[in-house]
Amino acid sequence: MHPLPLVLPLLLLCRGAEAGEIIGGTECKPHSRPYMAHLEILTPQNHLVSCGGFLIRRNFVLTAAHCAGRFIMVTLGAHNIRKKEDTWQKLEVIKQFPHPKYDDLTTRHDIMLLKLKEKANLTLAVGTLPLPPQFNFVPPGRMCRVAGWGRRQVHGAGSDTLQEVKLRLMDPQACRHYLAFDHNLQLCVGNPRKRKAAFKGDSGGPLLCAGVAQGIVSYGQKDAKPPAVFTRISHYRLWINEVLKEN
Repeated sequence: MHPLPLVLPLLLLCRGAEAGEIIGGTECKPHSRPYMAHLEILTPQNHLVSCGGFLIRRNFVLTAAHCAGRFIMVTLGAHNIRKKEDTWQKLEVIKQFPHPKYDDLTTRHDIMLLKLKEKANLTLAVGTLPLPPQFNFVPPGRMCRVAGWGRRQVHGAGSDTLQEVKLRLMDPQACRHYLAFDHNLQLCVGNPRKRKAAFKGDSGGPLLCAGVAQGIVSYGQKDAKPPAVFTRISHYRLWINEVLKEN
């Protein structure tokens, strides 16, 4: 099965009240997820698209490698991405570090670090999120949460406000229809019997299990039917630490 990266063209975000976010989710309490980053990306083809991401250091955001672009602007401290608040911090990305083994066709190693031009100010609305240790292999069955500004309906627009949904980690067998799925590198997320999912526009956002970022929204099916595939962060801790140390 060909993966569908969960990026969202920003043109869709501007069509007014067509509905649109995380599917089957609920609106987050404003600023209750202070690590969330909204990414506005200018692609090499000059299209504007959006992704999610999350702050892991004052000057570094973690996201998906398929969210790379010619230029990225990060907004921190946002709840409604259409209504500017005093809590907002807009920071330019000066360097993108997609994983060196990222493969566009299989969407494996779909992880990227973004270095910000300036350090974010840590406030009640802007904070960092802890990452799991290298050998922290989170097991199937665990209930986790994912947040984002992506679509609420398959054919809807993106959400103005940050949404979140509870999703279960599935046995790797549940993702066997994704031909490139690798349980060591990825997480299989979302009960196929439930209509809950991360979708377009949620790419790059964190999967939180017991307050720790265990996964990154990577790809799913065109009809948003769960499960979807998330990048397993613990597998990449050595690489993340190296990039942070050198920069």
